[in-house]
Amino acid sequence: MGGPVMWVLMAIAFIGVVTFLYLIMLGALYAPRLTGPLRLMIDQWQQSPAAVCPRDLHRKAGRLGRGNPLMHLLVNTMLACQSNPNTTSVRETAVRDAQRSLEPFEAPLKIIEVIAALAPLLGLLGTVMGMMEAFSTMAATEGRANASQLSGGIYEALSTTAAGLIVAIPFAALAAWIEFRLRRIHQTINSTLVSVFNVIPVGEPVVAPEAIEPQHKAPAPVADDYGVSDNPRFAHATG
Repeated sequence: MGGPVMWVLMAIAFIGVVTFLYLIMLGALYAPRLTGPLRLMIDQWQQSPAAVCPRDLHRKAGRLGRGNPLMHLLVNTMLACQSNPNTTSVRETAVRDAQRSLEPFEAPLKIIEVIAALAPLLGLLGTVMGMMEAFSTMAATEGRANASQLSGGIYEALSTTAAGLIVAIPFAALAAWIEFRLRRIHQTINSTLVSVFNVIPVGEPVVAPEAIEPQHKAPAPVADDYGVSDNPRFAHATG
C-alpha cells in the first residue's frame, strides 16, 4: 500500500507496542512505590530511630514487597544510619541506589521516544519516494501520463505520511506520560529519603558541616536531592 517505508513503519510500531507492554509490566512489578508498611516504618523512624528494626519489615514482606526497590533502599539506608556515623557516606550510597532503581526504565523510554521522533521522518521519506515515482512515470511518458498512472505514486506518498503521523502521535503522548510517571517516582524517592535523613539516630555523633566540607567538594544542595534530577535522560520526554 505504501511501499517499503510502510513495512518499516509497521515494524517500529510493533516494537513500540511490545516495549510499552514490557514497561507496563516492569512498572507494575518493580517500580519504586511507597506502600503502607513503608509509611508506618518511616513514622516509627521519625519518632524513635533506634527502636526501628528494618530487617523485620523485609522478612515479613511478601514476594511482591521484596521486589520493591524503595523497600531495599529504605532498609539499607536506615541500617546504615544506625550503624555508620558518617552520614555523608550514607547519603552518597542512597543517591547511587536511587539512580539504579530508575535505570531499568530508561531504555524502554528511550525506545518509545525514538519511535515517536522517527515515525514522521519515515513518513516524509515515503512521501518523497512516492512523489519521485509519480514524476518518474510522468517523465517516462514524456508528460502524457494520465491520472491512473500517477495515482500509484501519489497514493504511496499520502499513505506513508498518514501512517507516520498515526504512529508518531500516540507514542509521543506515551513518552510524555511515562516521563511524568518517572518524575513522580523520583519525587517520591526524594521525599522519602529526606524524611529519613532529617532524623538522626540516638547516639550518632553529629558531624559539623565545616568538618565535612574540606573532604567533599560537592556543593551543599546535593545532600537534599537523592534522586536523578541532574540526569539529562529525563529532561524532556519527546526529545
